[in-house]
Amino acid sequence: MSAPAPSPLAIVDAEPLPRQEEVLTDAALAFVAELHRRFTPRRDELLARRAERRAEIARTSTLGFLPETAAVRADDSWRVAPAPAALNDRRVEITGPTDRKMTINALNSGAKVWLADFEDASAPTWENVIGGQLNLTAAYRRAIDFTDERTGKSYALRPAEELATVVMRPRGWHLNERHLADEHGAPVPGALVDFGLYFFHNAQRLIDLGKGPYFYLPKTESHLEARLWNEIFVFAQDYVGVPQGSVRATVLIETITAAYEMEEILYELRDHASGLNAGRWDYLFSIVKNFRDGGSRFVLPDRNAVTMTAPFMRAYTELLVRTCHKRGAHAIGGMAAFIPSRRDAEVNKVAFEKVRADKDREAGDGFDGSWVAHPDLVPIAMESFDKVLGDRPNQKDRLREDVRVEAADLIAIDSLEAKPTYAGLVNAVQVGIRYIEAWLRGLGAVAIFNLMEDAATAEISRSQIWQWINAGVVLDNGEPVTAELARKVAAEELANIRAEIGDEAFAAGNWQQAHDLLLTVSLDEDYADFLTLPAYEQLKG
Repeated sequence: MSAPAPSPLAIVDAEPLPRQEEVLTDAALAFVAELHRRFTPRRDELLARRAERRAEIARTSTLGFLPETAAVRADDSWRVAPAPAALNDRRVEITGPTDRKMTINALNSGAKVWLADFEDASAPTWENVIGGQLNLTAAYRRAIDFTDERTGKSYALRPAEELATVVMRPRGWHLNERHLADEHGAPVPGALVDFGLYFFHNAQRLIDLGKGPYFYLPKTESHLEARLWNEIFVFAQDYVGVPQGSVRATVLIETITAAYEMEEILYELRDHASGLNAGRWDYLFSIVKNFRDGGSRFVLPDRNAVTMTAPFMRAYTELLVRTCHKRGAHAIGGMAAFIPSRRDAEVNKVAFEKVRADKDREAGDGFDGSWVAHPDLVPIAMESFDKVLGDRPNQKDRLREDVRVEAADLIAIDSLEAKPTYAGLVNAVQVGIRYIEAWLRGLGAVAIFNLMEDAATAEISRSQIWQWINAGVVLDNGEPVTAELARKVAAEELANIRAEIGDEAFAAGNWQQAHDLLLTVSLDEDYADFLTLPAYEQLKG
């Protein structure tokens, strides 16, 4: 193992947590410090490049496949590394934060993979950041259990062969970890904190268990960002002394720019690549963000009216399947976010039918697996993929050579017939306020109106409000969307919440703060790149 880094990190403004010393060892912090020293400068350059590219999109209102990487796309000879046994069958994946109860339930869920989430399903309080690391390490040591204080129900891990394989998702490149700083007082990128602590403590242990350090990479915007991750993987494997190629990474294609660079992203990560995933809500958020000043041609209707059968979404998902299978990678489908109701069987019946239809479509299109947000949905998704796959672990041999996607197809937003509605505006405000309030209490995965929502939900909500106002949208009731209308709807929602939960619970929550933050990021002329940046400044802990 390499010598410790010369610049140990300082823990800043954080109350000591029980057992944090097990995570924040001198050796682990030295590793994170070395990651920070070597790779943060390049991270900073790539964030600046994002801003330059966004300015170019604002100028041209278009995107295309990169001419400078045409040779990579044209070369039919290269493939990603073969999937390890633990990641060869990914037909159902469950997602969720890394709290103690979720860790046990997700591993026990019957899904093939658990996306252990330090990103959009986890508000980055220091307790969540460190507690999640403790829980994952404890799970690998089979030293984790949980008893619900309210119900008295106990949870424990099933036998090892029945547990889901963990694919861990660190934070995106844009987020820093304010509680870890270098000798100059600069914060360490959250992605390097999450990845570094997890990899240092668990890489060898996972290999010993017959698995490995597997990752989901979020919010990637270019193949150059994938290249940076590949450089990190190469360095990290040498540093801790595990074989090169132990890491596997699945990249979320959840930005519109990444959709034009799928092959290049796989190429950059080819020795460590496992697949690509179609991340629906962040993808729509990215379209709005990048084309927000492109006029009516780029206005999205209500988010729930943009289904995966929309022409531009079909182009995106079919191109993803074709790209992955051409290069020997897994294609993983989108999220079924429904949360079953314990009280309303009819709601469940309708929702389960929609989930089944969605998963049948994905399996039929050639996807090798798909996401669910709740254990009750695992059997439904499993049935859809079992029907298509049978005993095969995946369908990577289905090359989808029938797919032809042109650059313009991915941004043909005006092919949609649906238009923005007043109900859609109300829903955006409702979900935005309710999600942000929970996030400010440290919750990243929140059940709202029978859907499991995460930070991507709030991003699409506030982005649509911003876009509709700035594009001069007129709703189905004839009312133009204005800042005044957004404030009126938000005030009504705040009053409704107070009436729903009572004055005492309202006062104990962060409702006014959430209301104000939603309006700030929805109405400010200067559009915030990510809602979580100003929200993190208000997050306690």
